Amino acid sequence: MSRHRTSRSQMRRNARRMRRYGVEPMALITEDLEFAPLVIASTARAVWRYRSELAPLTVAASDLVTGMILRRWFSEWWPTVIIATVIVAGAVAIWGRWVNLPRPIERGYATVTTAFAGTWLTLAAYLGPFTAPLPAVLGIGTFVLAVPWWAHRRRRARVRVERTLAAWPDIAQAVGLAGSRVQSAIVDLWGYRFRLGLGLGQTVEDALSAVPRLESALGTTRGGVRVQPVASKKANRADVRVIETDPHADAIAWPGPSITSITQPVKLGLFEDGAPVRVPFLRRHGLFAGMSGAGKSGGVNVLLGDLTACQDVILWAIDLKRGMELLPWSSCIDRLATTPQEAEALLADAVVILDGRADDLTRRGERVWEPSPERPALIIIADEYAELASEAPRAIDYADSIARRGRAPAVNLIAATQRPSKDAMGKSAVRSQMDVRLCFRVREPRDGDLILGQGMVKAGWHPHKLDAPGKFLISAPEHDIPRRARAYLMDDARVQATAERHAEHRPALDAVSLAALDAAASMAERHGDAPVDGERTSPRHARQDAPKRGDSVLWAVLRDAPEKGITVDELKTATGMSRPTIYRRLSQLENDGRVRQVSRGRWRARLDPDPA
Repeated sequence: MSRHRTSRSQMRRNARRMRRYGVEPMALITEDLEFAPLVIASTARAVWRYRSELAPLTVAASDLVTGMILRRWFSEWWPTVIIATVIVAGAVAIWGRWVNLPRPIERGYATVTTAFAGTWLTLAAYLGPFTAPLPAVLGIGTFVLAVPWWAHRRRRARVRVERTLAAWPDIAQAVGLAGSRVQSAIVDLWGYRFRLGLGLGQTVEDALSAVPRLESALGTTRGGVRVQPVASKKANRADVRVIETDPHADAIAWPGPSITSITQPVKLGLFEDGAPVRVPFLRRHGLFAGMSGAGKSGGVNVLLGDLTACQDVILWAIDLKRGMELLPWSSCIDRLATTPQEAEALLADAVVILDGRADDLTRRGERVWEPSPERPALIIIADEYAELASEAPRAIDYADSIARRGRAPAVNLIAATQRPSKDAMGKSAVRSQMDVRLCFRVREPRDGDLILGQGMVKAGWHPHKLDAPGKFLISAPEHDIPRRARAYLMDDARVQATAERHAEHRPALDAVSLAALDAAASMAERHGDAPVDGERTSPRHARQDAPKRGDSVLWAVLRDAPEKGITVDELKTATGMSRPTIYRRLSQLENDGRVRQVSRGRWRARLDPDPA
């Protein structure tokens, strides 16, 4: 009792002494009580902030607690634990790519960690978690496995992104998107992307106008933020992508043909997220446009590399640079025009084929021309198409007809030009019918609207911000949101090797098209050879005898041809026949087993008897 009274008297003396100096004893007690929750809250915030770094210790502590529970109440479950460990570890190793573990080394790390934790739990349930050397094994194993976790680049990037986006309310207020919120975020190889829920009354256009401010607030490089609509078409959502490492900084080598039939979508390059740019060209007209040096010709080469691998498509080409761009593909191109006059004749014949195929479809009761090696599609590739408007005005009329009517008969036009203005493209139908549009770098935003369509730049399509040759934006029915891509690169050696490899397997023009061309040529000859004065009958007799004489000359030239064969142009010069007539005669002779095709575009007589 005396000790208790002494203690109380001492407390009273201390209290009087504190009041003498102006300190209230109850205030100190209250401050202590208020300080404790602050310490707890600060500790909890620190643990939550560094939860990624503390994850190995958290897993180890969970493993230890689980082992204690298993040993105390479920010690007979140890066989179940080891079986579950084997199943889970195997599933992670095999299907880990579907749970955000794309790299084999990541799946291997997850498998090893799962196997270690499961094995330790099994031993803890059977022997006890504190049985030597299990505690030491758990500590050492946790530290060893924690080192790769702490050093992992994607984990550190994810933590950095989470901490950046945690301040989104302040960022949104600063960039003019107050009320918006981050719904989800994913870290990838090149940066990160997040789904943005827009505030009340905000649209994707508002987010697009805030891109420069977003780049500043997020601390990215200029041009490092992409904003695009959500594929689900929701107006109050936007996808924001932050590029920290440009995936298209270097050229991407062409991996080889991606198709074997024109019915398959062509793979032109890669998007920034690594997804392939696939687009079908069957029954579609296409436009490759952009300023000089932006990569149009490279994109056309990639397209030709794939199309020449298809045995159900005939390729015609127009190159008004006198063949500088497309001549390396000449062995795979059935017909190449290098002058305005040749281009006009080529497009005129394409219209004739279009009409002939349309008549054939009508007779068959069919609606579309289905490509096959025997009935191939016809694709016309025109480089520097704008030159036709000034140098061959009639060619533009033929191109306009192809653009309007070529879909069903599978006669399509692919145009490459620098600036497809109304004057450059001639008839408006040509540009309006271009379903597939590849826009490479342009100088001004209005050029982007000219290529992609009015209002596209305002909607987020910014080809004037593309910063390297080969980068492009693609607008097509299946590509209706702005996504930057880069076309594959084919150097001159690869073009030559590809053309030589594919030249031997190119198809011949179908019989329907040849017949239409032959009929048109015969009609032109009739009108061109109209008799005058007293010689009205002799030309007719001459024309009746001409095919027979032409056939005999054709056979003689083929019979005397060298081992490497003779070209169609040489046959045309020797016989005086038109190209379609020669093709038709060659087709008939080949069916009869009298001639054979030595190589691409070269023929000679089959002097040995046909085994059939």
